[in-house]
Amino acid sequence: MFPTIWLTVLFTLAGAAVGSFLNVCIARIPEGLSIVSPPSRCPRCGHPIRFYDNIPIVGFLLLRGKCRDCRERISVRYPLVELLTAVMAWLLFRKFGLTPAFAAAFAFVCLLIVISFIDLDHQIIPHVLTLVGIPVFAALAVLFTGLTVLDAFLGTMIGAAVLYFVAVYYEALTGREGMGGGDVNLLAMLGAFLGWKSLLFILLVSSFLGALVGLLFILFKGKDLKYAVPFGPFLCVAAVVYLFYGDHLMSIFFSNGF
Repeated sequence: MFPTIWLTVLFTLAGAAVGSFLNVCIARIPEGLSIVSPPSRCPRCGHPIRFYDNIPIVGFLLLRGKCRDCRERISVRYPLVELLTAVMAWLLFRKFGLTPAFAAAFAFVCLLIVISFIDLDHQIIPHVLTLVGIPVFAALAVLFTGLTVLDAFLGTMIGAAVLYFVAVYYEALTGREGMGGGDVNLLAMLGAFLGWKSLLFILLVSSFLGALVGLLFILFKGKDLKYAVPFGPFLCVAAVVYLFYGDHLMSIFFSNGF
């Protein structure tokens, strides 16, 4: 019992440390910068962050959310990403244990976190993440999670085709781009890792969440119907829900005669 508890704590702390690296990816990938060099530094004054200030979550709290050198406020997004990654590591370890499936699922969720925050900040999903992610996560799913090669292939093809046709017809009907190529590639990557059976659930849940958030923006922020809400984060949230509860949800769905 005790070894399992300590392993859970270890992987949760490691998840927070990985979250610190994910913050670097979120900040630098859209700018085309290296995620390796230079070391982390304040985005305001450019001063390198001391190693003892770079402890995930703790450093932010000790500094009271301000840079030690210029005293400018540090975005709360940094500890949020670290905490989110730590929680995901804890939940995934509880689900998969110390198995290759845990490593594959954790890498998958980490990429979804990066994609979500980049899309929220810039309303783009870099192709370098999804186009590399499609074959990598298809292979990991086949090797370590029990997904068949056919399921991964169909998930990729159907995922890409569905959003591609939605995007084409939406633009033809409205004259406006409603969905970018990044969303198309993202759904293909989700299908590659989770299989084609996940796609209906992901599309339904993400569409519902997107419509709900869009409605809230209209009601409370005074936005109109043309306000663009990034769709990538909703796809990612739906995919994570499916990752944890997909088998149970789909068994309920098909047991009801669908």
